[in-house]
Amino acid sequence: MSERRNLKVERLGRVEYGAALDIQKQTEREVLAGQQPDTLLLLEHPHVLTMGRRSAPGAIIAADEVLQARGVTVFETNRGGKATYHGLGQVVGYPIINLSPDRKDVHRFVRDLEEVLMRAMSDFEIEAFRIPGLTGVHTPRGKVAAIGVHIARWVTTHGFALNVNTDLSYFNLIVACEGEPVTSMKELLGREVELSEVEDRIAERFAEVFEMERESEPAAVAAG
Repeated sequence: MSERRNLKVERLGRVEYGAALDIQKQTEREVLAGQQPDTLLLLEHPHVLTMGRRSAPGAIIAADEVLQARGVTVFETNRGGKATYHGLGQVVGYPIINLSPDRKDVHRFVRDLEEVLMRAMSDFEIEAFRIPGLTGVHTPRGKVAAIGVHIARWVTTHGFALNVNTDLSYFNLIVACEGEPVTSMKELLGREVELSEVEDRIAERFAEVFEMERESEPAAVAAG
């Protein structure tokens, strides 16, 4: 049996989308060169619309003035998928892992990300499932998590966005994936959920599904 790989989990807090792209690129270089173990970045973005490679013209239906008034920026990106929204109250995960040599299967990688999120939802007693032909994690009340990845030389970037306490009205600014309604953990549970609590479960489930050993994270420094 092959030795289990290490997984480094980095919790970055709130990070502008452009800055997070830079962090991903740097991490990707280090993982590819073997200078850093496989890494899961967990963070939250300020309000942003990102355009994937399959975004259609007209995917953003709000006027520029509306975006400006609501503090929403727009980024074009090289991930798969269409237009999506990231913002406050979401947990965004960017797994930067080397799928070589034994996981060189893009579809398996996406299914594994869905599995991570479904297991994390089950930890909060939320019923979550796949829908054949669609990507992401779904519930009886709509889609709770979106997935869009990029893979180069078998190192993954981009990842998933899970709606935790998200203001779902921001999704009205775009034509959302396949027109399916969106939901959040807050809407499903009827209460707000601590993002750090959700990050804990995602990190645990990620290591489990990808059969990795988590490196110990630096202890949080208490403010005071």
